[in-house]
Amino acid sequence: MIDMEAKDKFTLGLELPTDPRWINVAEKNIEDILVDHAYCEQKAASSCISLIVNYPEMDAIVDALTPIVAEEWSHFERVLEELKKRGYTLKRQRKDEYVEKLQSALKKGGSRVQQLVERLLLNALIEARSCERFKILWKNIPDQALSLFYYELMVSEAGHYKTFLNLAKRFLPEEDVMERWRELLEQEAEILKTMEVRGDRMH
Repeated sequence: MIDMEAKDKFTLGLELPTDPRWINVAEKNIEDILVDHAYCEQKAASSCISLIVNYPEMDAIVDALTPIVAEEWSHFERVLEELKKRGYTLKRQRKDEYVEKLQSALKKGGSRVQQLVERLLLNALIEARSCERFKILWKNIPDQALSLFYYELMVSEAGHYKTFLNLAKRFLPEEDVMERWRELLEQEAEILKTMEVRGDRMH
C-alpha cells in the first residue's frame, strides 16, 4: 500500500483537510454516501466525455480521457454493486453544492485553450478531494469490505488527479497553470469553510 499520509500535501496539494466531524456522520449514513458517490462517478465520466466531444481535434485530450471514461463508469457500476449488496437502491440525484460552488469560481471568457485548462483544473481538484475523502473512509469505516473498496478507489482517483493536472500543463506554460492551480486550491478551501458538514454527501 502507498503511504498516503506522507504524500497528501505534495500529491494532492489541498489547502484544507476535511473536517474531522465528516467521517463521524458519514459512517452513520453509508447508504446516502454510496448513492451520492455513484452519481459522482457518473458525473466524472460525463465530464470527460464532454471534454472529448468539445475538443476532439486535441489528441492528447482524447487519448488521455477515453480510458478515464471507461474507468469512471466501471467505478459507477462497482458502487451500484456495493449498494445492492447492502439492500439499497440508487435513488434520485441530489444537488451537488460543492461542484456548483467550484464551477462559479472558474474564470469566464478567455481563449478556447484557457477555458479547457480551467475545466481540466476543476476536474483535477474534484478528483483530489475525492481521493482525500476515500482515504478517510478507507481508514475509518468498520465495514472491512467497503474499506478495501475505498482504498482501491483512492489510488485510482490520485492517478486521475495527476492526469488532469499534467494535461493542463500541455496546453499552457507550467508556471501559469500552477499559479492558477494555487488560486483554485485557495478558493476551494474557502468554499469548504462555508459548507455545512454533512454525512449524506461525498463532498
